[in-house]
Amino acid sequence: MVMWTDLNRPPLNADNLRAALVRGDDDSDTRKFWSRLDVVQETGSTNADLLARAATSDCDRHVLLAEFQGSGRGRHSRAWVSPPQAQIAVSALLTMPGMRVQDMGWLPLLTGVAVVDALRATAKVPAELKWPNDVLIDGRKVAGILAEVSATAPDPAVVVGIGLNVSLTRDELPVEHATSLVLEGAEVSDRDTLVRAVLRAMADRWQQWHDANWDVTELAAAYRERCGTLGQRVRAELPGGRELIGIATDVDTEGRVVIAPDGQPGTVAVAAGDITHLRPVRTE
Repeated sequence: MVMWTDLNRPPLNADNLRAALVRGDDDSDTRKFWSRLDVVQETGSTNADLLARAATSDCDRHVLLAEFQGSGRGRHSRAWVSPPQAQIAVSALLTMPGMRVQDMGWLPLLTGVAVVDALRATAKVPAELKWPNDVLIDGRKVAGILAEVSATAPDPAVVVGIGLNVSLTRDELPVEHATSLVLEGAEVSDRDTLVRAVLRAMADRWQQWHDANWDVTELAAAYRERCGTLGQRVRAELPGGRELIGIATDVDTEGRVVIAPDGQPGTVAVAAGDITHLRPVRTE
C-alpha cells in the first residue's frame, strides 16, 4: 500500500464532488449529470476497474477517481505514471443509446475538447489538442485520454479515462516532453475544482451530442478549432516501420486525421488505430 502525507497535495474530497456532480433520485439540477462517483486511494487502473464493474452491473455515468494508479496506461499500452495525489486519474463510463457503433471513436475526441475547455476556462492555460487524444500546453503533454469499449449492444458503451498532470515537479515528469499545470503557471491547481470543471464540460458536450442525435458536425468543428495539429507538417509512424510525412490539413467526420503527403497529389485519411506515433516535423 502506498502511503503519503504531502500537505501540498491534499486528497480529493469525495463527498463534496458527489454533492456537486451526482444526481440524486429527486434532483433536477442539470449540472448533476453523473449517477455515481467513487474515489479510491490506490488501484491498478481506473479504466480496468470500471470495465470490470460494467461487466456485472449497470454502470452508466459512473465515475471512478484514484489518488494513485499503479498500472495507468495510454494508447498502445504506454505507461502513464504519477506520484500519489499529483494528478487527476479519472475514468467514466458512458452509454450512447441509438448511436452507430462506427461513431464510438468520437467519444475520446469529445473528451479532449472538454478537457481543453475546462483547462482554458478554469486553470487559465493555453491548452490545445494534439490529434487524436493528447492535451498539450506549449507543445508539452499535460493530459492523455484512453477510451476502451465496454459494450457494442444493445447500445454502445465506452469507458473513457483521463490522466491530467496537476502538481508534478520537473523531476517527477515521466518523460521529457511532459508538463504539469503547476509548471505551466496555472491559476488553479486545486484538484477538486479541476475535477468538477472537467466532468461538467464532459457532461455538457455529451448532452449536446446526444441532443443532436449523435451527429458529429458540431463536435467535429469544435475539435478542429482546438486542434493544434492542423496546419503542421507531421510524421505519421505506421505499423511495420512505414511512415507518412506531410501537412495535417483536417480531421474528417470519422475522426481521422487528413494528411497531404509531401510530393504527392491528394490527401490520405488515417485513423488513430492505424498510427503508432504522430509527431511534428521540426524545420530548422
